[in-house]
Amino acid sequence: MPKRTARYRPRARSSHREGALVELTIEALGARGDGLASHDGTRVFVPLTLPAERVRARLGEWRADGIAAQLIDILTPSEARRQPPCPHFGSCGGCQLQHMATEAEASWKSDEIARALARRGIVDFVMRPIVTVRPATRRRTRLVARSVGDGTQLGYHARASHSIVDVESCAVLEPRLDRLLPALRDLAAALLPAGAECALVLTAADSGIDLTVEATAPADMQRREALARFVADHDLARAGWCVRGRIDPIAERRPAYVVFDGLRVPLPPLAFLQASREGEAAIAAAVVEAVGDAASVVDLFAGLGTLTFPLARHMRVHAVDGDADAIAALAAAARQSAHAGRITWSERDLAAEPLSADELARFDAAVFDPPRAGAKAQSEAVGESVIKNAVSVSCNPSTFARDARILVDRGFALDWVQPIDQFVWSSRIELVARFVRTTS
Repeated sequence: MPKRTARYRPRARSSHREGALVELTIEALGARGDGLASHDGTRVFVPLTLPAERVRARLGEWRADGIAAQLIDILTPSEARRQPPCPHFGSCGGCQLQHMATEAEASWKSDEIARALARRGIVDFVMRPIVTVRPATRRRTRLVARSVGDGTQLGYHARASHSIVDVESCAVLEPRLDRLLPALRDLAAALLPAGAECALVLTAADSGIDLTVEATAPADMQRREALARFVADHDLARAGWCVRGRIDPIAERRPAYVVFDGLRVPLPPLAFLQASREGEAAIAAAVVEAVGDAASVVDLFAGLGTLTFPLARHMRVHAVDGDADAIAALAAAARQSAHAGRITWSERDLAAEPLSADELARFDAAVFDPPRAGAKAQSEAVGESVIKNAVSVSCNPSTFARDARILVDRGFALDWVQPIDQFVWSSRIELVARFVRTTS
């Protein structure tokens, strides 16, 4: 077995005895929502704890950055601790912060953004009050189903595990998705042979629920018929079967679509959407405000047009994305838009081939909403361009801060950050940030 890299002091390494019970004081929360403590000079991660709590924990295995531990007892609880609303909290890996009061969660998430920026040397900006989206508004989810000896499990993976936490309901989901869970368990039982596993990906589109089964083998006639009956019995918009990224349409009662700024946009299977309608509206409002009175804007990583269509009410917009299906859906909707003359589009992999400074020269502003990995190359090109206003949308404070540093180093100032918590009870946070060029 290869030796571990010498990251910690030998004293801390030798003092760690796996399985030992220790008393710890939680000093802070880490980026994934675990409590952080120190034991003999070594960082310890204790899930389900809060800052200032005194706890008893059992030391576990080494992680890359410290020791994982299991919470045994809370000796002194935090004033921010509350009763979790979901009976599955603690075992289910979907939520990390249900034990934390709403105000404390909001403050921690805003502070996470500020800390990420401070680590990059960016401290002079306005942090706006956080917008918090209500529970029971999540419109997309990915459930895991597994056939076991005594029945069928349906739910989410446990924390740091491949085991499945069987759930009867989920407090973050839109009610129409939550109500469907018992029937989905029966469907999974009909679809899965003994010992097999699949994923059920659901999106609450504006025309009905879209269901895609992610499996390892194509659907035979029996499974196709079972899935088609399910669509009819529960009035879903459509259902499909996906193997290694290839979608096999099974049944469609009506076209699946979403509405952006009053316009119906076709919804490709497994397409990206913001997690909730309320979160989407808050993001769009902040982006439109941040762009201001620009006459033309490039919408980078545009997807289906979540931001393209609200922006087109006020200015010319060129939408760019590498997903061919998403751009095709955006284009189909744009042709029907009352603002069709203001919208253009192109398909392009912006991670591999970002728009250059020369290509960006015809725009007054740039908006970019990249995946969690961020937009390093595109940020560099925006920084080298003559664009005066850049607006970033991100769900990852770390990569956002990296890209923000790139823009600041190339003559931009970070004006303000608007945190938007549409991932209630999880450690994730969305944000919109406005950058203004200060040097030519």
